[in-house]
Parts: sequence; structure tokens; C-alpha cells
Amino acid sequence: MKEGLRALVTGASAGLGEEYVRQLAPRCREIVVVARREDRLRSLAQELAEHCELNIIVADLVSLEGQARVVEAIRQGDALDLLINNAGFSTFGPFARSDLDHEIAMLHLHQDATLALTRAALPAMIEGGSGAVINVASIGGLMGMPGVAGYGATKSFLVSFSRSLRAELRATGVAVQCLCPGYTRTEIHSRDTFEGFDVNRVPEAMWMESQDVVSESLAALDEAERWLVIPGEQNRELVRRAIDELREAVT
Repeated sequence: MKEGLRALVTGASAGLGEEYVRQLAPRCREIVVVARREDRLRSLAQELAEHCELNIIVADLVSLEGQARVVEAIRQGDALDLLINNAGFSTFGPFARSDLDHEIAMLHLHQDATLALTRAALPAMIEGGSGAVINVASIGGLMGMPGVAGYGATKSFLVSFSRSLRAELRATGVAVQCLCPGYTRTEIHSRDTFEGFDVNRVPEAMWMESQDVVSESLAALDEAERWLVIPGEQNRELVRRAIDELREAVT
């Protein structure tokens, strides 16, 4: 990955988003950080000031207003070298008893915001003949996971969108990556919408740290053909089994 990048990271106040910012800071001249929690963004900007300029956009990407604010910033600013669509959350529990407002909000965040920001960023990237988009999905988008049906469906959208977009952009110099982590130690499991999930029921061997997930994602940007990144052998094995089950279902 080259130095002196201009990047934009959504969901930058915690979890994978914050870790992307930390690892990118020494390589960037500017990072536009987007999240709802201004205090966390300002603290991060102060901490990383000696490495990189962080420009803060406080926005809720569930809303059309929040999406429009970031889209306008992308269009009015210099071309991005890297767009990371990371913002997200999950619901937990049987879909038949779920809060439909939460499910629809999750869809707006994972799908609508990703489409809007990517569409805003691509023209300048294509014109410049370089750039990259990372869409943060999940192994839940590649396999059935009861209890997170809506979440998995939105992540399946990101996998399909990334795959097709990569094919469209193959000759432009713009790369597309879809990151599909498994269980990662972030705040997603402590949100109100994930109430009832017991992290202690997940075997220790299944967990990964944010630093390792992000490191693998960024390293893969230098591998032109590696568009689907599944960190951790344990997660790759789960996906292999899911693919085998799907194969059996269609034969």
C-alpha cells in the first residue's frame, strides 16, 4: 500500500473502524472519520494528530440526512484513495419476534449507506485510475446463522455487491475488497439490539482481535486477485462447510 493516502472510514469511533484508522494513520495524509459519537472521534483525532490529520463528520448513516452529509463531503473533497464502508450493528434473536424498526435501520445502514457512499466516491477514483473500496461484511453473509437472519442477509448483499462491482471495475485501476470476519472482539455484542447474546458460549478459539482482522484486510489490498478476505483459518473452515452444504442442496 502506498503512502500519503486520503481515506474515509465509517463507524470510526469503535471496533474495526477505529482500528482501521489507527493502522492507516501512519500511511495517510488525511482520514475522514465518520460516526455518531463526536467525543470519541475527537479523542481519536487528538491521539493520532502527529501521524495524520483526521477530519470529523458526525453523522448517523441510518438516516438519509446522515448519508447525504457524507456524500456531499465526498463529492466536494479531493478524490479518495480508500473508502471503508464499515459502520454497522446487528440484531439478535428469532426474526419472528424481532423489532422491525431495528431490522430496517440495519438494512439502511449496511446497504443504503454503502451504495450511496460508494457511488459518490467511484467517479473520482475511476478518473484517477486508482483507489480501493473495502466493504466490511461477515461470514454471516456466506452461511446460515440462526438468530441473526436479518444481519446475515444484509451482509450477503455486501458480498454480492462487492463481487459484481469488482468485475465492473476490473479495467479501471480501482480495487474492491469484501472483508468477512467471524467473531471479533468489538462493541457490537454489547449493543442493546444484541441483548441476550452470551459471549461466553463462543469458544475462545473462535474469537479474533480487531488488530489482526484489520491487518489482514489491509495486507490483502496489495494482492490484486484477493477480493474476498476471510480472516482466521477457523472462519475459512466454517465457510467451506457452508459451501459444501449449499452444494449438496442443489444436487
